[in-house]
Amino acid sequence: MQENPGPQLPYGTQPPGPPAYPYQPPPVPAREPWFLPTPQGARYDHLARVSDRGPWREIVGTIVVAIAFVVIGAVVLFVGAVLATILGIPAPLRPDQLFGDPVFGLVVLLLSIAAVLPAVFGTVALVQRRRPGSLSSVAGRLRWPWLLRCLVLAVIALALGQAAQAVAMMVTGKQVTDMFGWAGWSAFLPSLIAIALLVPFQAAAEEYIFRGWVLQAFGAHLRNPIWGILLGSALFAALHGYTWAGLVDVFSFGALMGWLAVRTGGLEAPIALHVTNNVLAFGISAAAGELDKALQQGEVPWQSLAGTVVQLSVFAVGVMYLAKKRSVGTVSG
Repeated sequence: MQENPGPQLPYGTQPPGPPAYPYQPPPVPAREPWFLPTPQGARYDHLARVSDRGPWREIVGTIVVAIAFVVIGAVVLFVGAVLATILGIPAPLRPDQLFGDPVFGLVVLLLSIAAVLPAVFGTVALVQRRRPGSLSSVAGRLRWPWLLRCLVLAVIALALGQAAQAVAMMVTGKQVTDMFGWAGWSAFLPSLIAIALLVPFQAAAEEYIFRGWVLQAFGAHLRNPIWGILLGSALFAALHGYTWAGLVDVFSFGALMGWLAVRTGGLEAPIALHVTNNVLAFGISAAAGELDKALQQGEVPWQSLAGTVVQLSVFAVGVMYLAKKRSVGTVSG
């Protein structure tokens, strides 16, 4: 009996090759990036409106920032006290006097605030899963050319504000010379070095906390930025020990800086004016040999409010004019 040869292949075709490997591994899913995308066309205070957001992120983040502010400040103060003991510097650690050397006290004070800045960036990255640069501006970074222009405006506004304060003091019979003094270069130079190196970081840290974090934490869930502006300004003023005129000054400053952050799309203008203000305030006191009084944050003459009104008005008008002229971005791209 003849075997069946099986199906015949058409002429000219090749027999099929060996079967393909029977197991195909499933494709590896792409890893989800940690940082959530920044919302497009969002205002500065709305940059925290990422896809995976919830109130718990802002609540937890605010608690973390607050704890970091207290703990880091305490650690820096403790380290400062240890160094003061080693160097033989008196360290009474009282509210009216932290250290016997005012320059050393200034360095510790500025570092206790500046050192919080990395914690704020870390909170944004780990709790909100946002790129830390979104805390700086709608461009996702600090816009240095715009910051430098704001610094020029801040110096002009500060000079005009000081002139207005001097006029107000003369009109009311207060000695203008009480505002200034000179203790000599040997006393002023160490303070000047500390001020120039640390004030920019201290002022920036306060802006990132009270204008950056607070504004965006509220803005993640509220459309109107007024609540973040007011609360941030109130918290900012509460950390100062001035009399009523000084507290009005500080609160007004904070409210305007929050408004400018929203209107210009970033913290460049607030940082510029904050740095300029603090450099002048500490610089004048250090030049007069009265740095210890500046650290105590005591009485502020009511005539200073005249300078505040002029300074803030000139700066706000100048920033808004220049922002429009330079087409500074106010929403994320």
